[in-house]
Amino acid sequence: MLDVHHLRRDFPILTKKIKGRPLIYFDNAATTQKPQKVIDALSFFYQNHNANIHRGIHALAEEATEDYENARKKVARFIGAKSEKEVIFVRNTTEALNLVAYTWGRLNIARGDEIMTTVMEHHSNFLPWRQLAFENGAVLKVLDVDEEGKLPEGHSLKNQVSRKTKLLALTQASNVLGTINPIREISSLIHNSNLKPLLVVDGAQAIPHLPIDTAELGADLYAFSAHKMFGPLGIGILWGKEEVLESLPPFLFGGGMIKSVTLENVGFADLPDRLEAGTPAVADAVGLGAAVDYLSEIGMAEIKSYEERLTGLLLAELKRIPEVKVFGPDNTGQRVPAVSFTVGGIHPHDVAQFLNDKYGVAVRAGQHCAGPLHERLGINATVRTSLAFYNTEEEVETFIKGIKELIGLFKS
Repeated sequence: MLDVHHLRRDFPILTKKIKGRPLIYFDNAATTQKPQKVIDALSFFYQNHNANIHRGIHALAEEATEDYENARKKVARFIGAKSEKEVIFVRNTTEALNLVAYTWGRLNIARGDEIMTTVMEHHSNFLPWRQLAFENGAVLKVLDVDEEGKLPEGHSLKNQVSRKTKLLALTQASNVLGTINPIREISSLIHNSNLKPLLVVDGAQAIPHLPIDTAELGADLYAFSAHKMFGPLGIGILWGKEEVLESLPPFLFGGGMIKSVTLENVGFADLPDRLEAGTPAVADAVGLGAAVDYLSEIGMAEIKSYEERLTGLLLAELKRIPEVKVFGPDNTGQRVPAVSFTVGGIHPHDVAQFLNDKYGVAVRAGQHCAGPLHERLGINATVRTSLAFYNTEEEVETFIKGIKELIGLFKS
């Protein structure tokens, strides 16, 4: 069992005071806080190894290159990649998904083809496909979900996929509802038939909470961001099956992604360099590697187990308040710890402001970059509470106390 109070000491920012009260950070779906190990890794790189990579033969360049490629190897092991060549460094999940749209999409999606996604996607896994469909004359088909965010099951889902469906883009876990999609089952259902759409998965909300094994997951491409998993801002990953990545043409051109250039010819580099033009975020890759080490030391299974218990407590307490409506699955095994809700008669922004000002609680209010989902649910905005393994039962109790006090103030 996790010693949460001991682990909290690894995160300097958790000692911060908000208007005299201890910070209660419940906005982890937006970004997670960083352990000292990650902060130290960034600092150590800049103090000791800072250089551009892959080009120089001096000591610093060789050290920086080794740091960068070691980070890639760590990520590959963490997600069960068959080879580090399957790991492409990008800026974030958004860039990873746009990379797929600009390369594979523009080569393989033609007029009349079908792109399929869901109504609960983050805009980053909706807008690139909407734009691609508009530009190439394709049809964007949006799958509906039920009130818990669950997709149609079995043959009902399979029947919505046709020979025209060239790409299926799904989130593994909703950033609003917390719902975990059964990617392995969906992959088997589709790929074991005569239908072969490319399966692209947004893993941004799953990667900090669930053990991920890309070899078992069944996706063709999988995207996530370091800052959602206790690593630095500004770096992310596109994982892909090697044969799929080999089919992607370069989408940025310049230094680092070529073998040779003459006035007449260009020879592009092999994977992964071919898809990583320009000077990369080397220090941030090192920080991501440190975050992977940190999570591996704790154990993703341990994290998942603890977060399920804490989410269960949060859900139970919220559902005891008559004025609160909670969205997403009741079963904590079917969701990550992102819990969105409304409070009758009180705007979500007012809820978030009160919790911050009176109790030092950081939550998010709005549509959480998921406008179509809020339209589907018939609401303008929600309050989102998103937990991590460094959150505690005591923090949940304080949060619930704040909600109850706010409701009492509005009633009076």
